[in-house]
Parts: sequence; structure tokens; C-alpha cells
Amino acid sequence: MNPNHDISAESASSGAVAPGFEAVRDRLDRYLADEPLYSAQLAVFWRGELIVDLVGGPDMAADSLTGVFSVSKGAGAAAISILVESGQLDLEQRVAHYWPEFAKSGKEGVLVRQLLSHQAGLLGVDERMSLDDFLDSEVAAARLARERPLWRPGSAFGYHGLTIGVFMEELVRRITGESLQSLYEREVRGPRDIDFFLGLPESEEPRYRDVLPMAPTEQQAAELAAQPRQPDGMAMLMFNSSRGIAGADISPNQRVVRAAGASAFGAVASGRGLAEHYAAVLGHVGTPFLSPETNRIMSQQQSWGIDRCFGDEHCFATVYQCPSHRVPFGSYRAFGHDGAGGALGFADPLHDLSFGYVPARMAYPGGVDPKAVELSRIVRAALPAEA
Repeated sequence: MNPNHDISAESASSGAVAPGFEAVRDRLDRYLADEPLYSAQLAVFWRGELIVDLVGGPDMAADSLTGVFSVSKGAGAAAISILVESGQLDLEQRVAHYWPEFAKSGKEGVLVRQLLSHQAGLLGVDERMSLDDFLDSEVAAARLARERPLWRPGSAFGYHGLTIGVFMEELVRRITGESLQSLYEREVRGPRDIDFFLGLPESEEPRYRDVLPMAPTEQQAAELAAQPRQPDGMAMLMFNSSRGIAGADISPNQRVVRAAGASAFGAVASGRGLAEHYAAVLGHVGTPFLSPETNRIMSQQQSWGIDRCFGDEHCFATVYQCPSHRVPFGSYRAFGHDGAGGALGFADPLHDLSFGYVPARMAYPGGVDPKAVELSRIVRAALPAEA
């Protein structure tokens, strides 16, 4: 890659891009110049080679780590994929086959693929759960196993923002006897030394930088204030809130959250770590641990349409998020996940591409940063025609 760059502004990014991908750096530098408070890391692997590795802004260094919220689910999905690959987990099997206590209150027929694609109607419990319940999720799993679904499983979908992590973790415990975090560390992250942690070690704490609060413009702040809110709606339950009462603080800025590494929201990563993780999922980093067929199974669309919690378009595979008209982050074969702070990580087998983007500050209007989607588009547009 060529580290030379002809933009000398203080806001210019540092790092390197491969020849032909200069437009990616140019767009990132434009974002940095236009928004002095903006900082981000961006990394891209193509055919197993690191072709973009950039960082810019006052609040990010090349080796910085920060919280990535729901991007965490991509690490959880890799652990689930290992069990699918080995035949230990059958997505077409009933959940109760692995977790007998789950077969209560009309859930006896729920399939694993429904549970892990936001179709089960188990967003939370009326009384809320504590942060400890989510960080040591056996208690949360037992409470959810007693719940009656809010809708008939399979008849609709709604983002199980926190509880899908509980489900992943309980299935791994039931099948292997160990935690999802331990399985992921042993089989995926550890052997490749990837900066995508489900449980940040104390030794890595000096690299951690807090996720910074959103800094909206006056117009953006007015738009946020004007958004309709239903304090007793499904979205509040999904975020572990009820009757307008604030839910648990799940921010990875809390040491207890990032140390536990809850698979729904507690991961810590860098942009390069996310891209390297998905390159590993595609078989390019270390010994391949998943077959293309397993990736096809895991990335097959399961839910698409209007989300019952958010009221807008979403698309999900098994755990993974898929591109949609609302968030066109990759090709029709892409799979990954975004996060509340704006981060995005994904694999795109059509282009043999993996992508990682991590901003320092929560992006407006929440969820994936539109900048990440545009940078992904520019990367794909720069690929050689014969690719």
C-alpha cells in the first residue's frame, strides 16, 4: 500500500491505501475536514490483503479500541457458526431440543433459526432485567424461558437488541458447557490476535477510548427532539425499559460491560479488528474455521420487512444483519452488523471483501453511520472491473 498522500491539511487521515483506492482516503479526509469533532478508523481487506488502513481525527489513534455496541453480534454469530459447522447445532431444530426449559408458554415449536433471526417475540420482561442479568446471562435466559412471546413466533420480526445475545450464549452453554465468550476467544480471536474482543482483558485497557456522545447540529437536535416516542412501546421493552423508566446502562464505557463482553452489546474493537475478523470468517486469516457453505447458511435471509420494534425496514439472516434499501452497506451476498454508535463490520463474499469502520463519536441519527455506508460504496466502486 502507498502511505503517501498529497493532502496536507491537519484533518487528513494517516495510514495507507492500496493503489486504485485513493478515492476512499479522499472521502474520509473530506469528512474529517468538514467535521472537526469527527474521528474514525477504517480498514478493508480484499482477497485476504489489507488494502485500506486509515485513521483520522483528534480522538482516535491507529491502535485505539472502543465500544462497538451491536457490532458485537458479529462475534457471537461466528461462535454460533462454529457449532453449525461442526453439526452440534441444527438451525432447523426446535430450541427446546437443546434447552428443554424453553418449551413453555407457547414456545415449544420455536426453531433455532427463528430465535436467532428476531422472530421469537421475546424482547424482554415487563419488570426489566438488571445489567448483571445480561452480563452473566444464565439468569436472563431462565426468565425469558418462562415468557410468552409477544407475537406468534414466525409471524413477524422485531429487533431483539439485547435478548438475542442471551439466546446465543445459552445455546452455546447448553451444547458445549462453556461460555460463548470462551468459545469465541479460543477458536476465533485468540489464535489470530484480532482486535475484536468479547471481554476486554485488563492488559488492553490503556488502549480503550470512551465512546463519545453524539454532537448533533442545531437542526439535527431539533429533528431528534421531534421524533415520536412511545414510552410503553415495544422499542422500550427491547431496550430493557418499561413504562418510560430508563433501562440498564449497557455502554461499553463501563469497565464491567467491556470486561464481560456480552455478545449483544459488549464488544470492544478497532476498525482493523473488525475487518480482520470478517476476513477470518471468509477464511483468509489463520487456519480457516468455516466453510463457504456454513457462511451461506448463516447469511441466508430469514427476516425482511417492517420491524415491529423500530417501524422501519430491516433485514436479518441468522444473527447477522443483511443489506437493505435503508442500509445498503454491501452487495446482496454481504452479511455483518452495525452498532448504535455508528460502527459497521461485514463480509461480502461476492467481492471477497471484509470491512471495518469505527467512529469515536456516536453518529447522527443513531445506528450505522451513513459515512460508513458511503465509504463501503466507494470501496466497491474502486474494485478492478475484472474482479
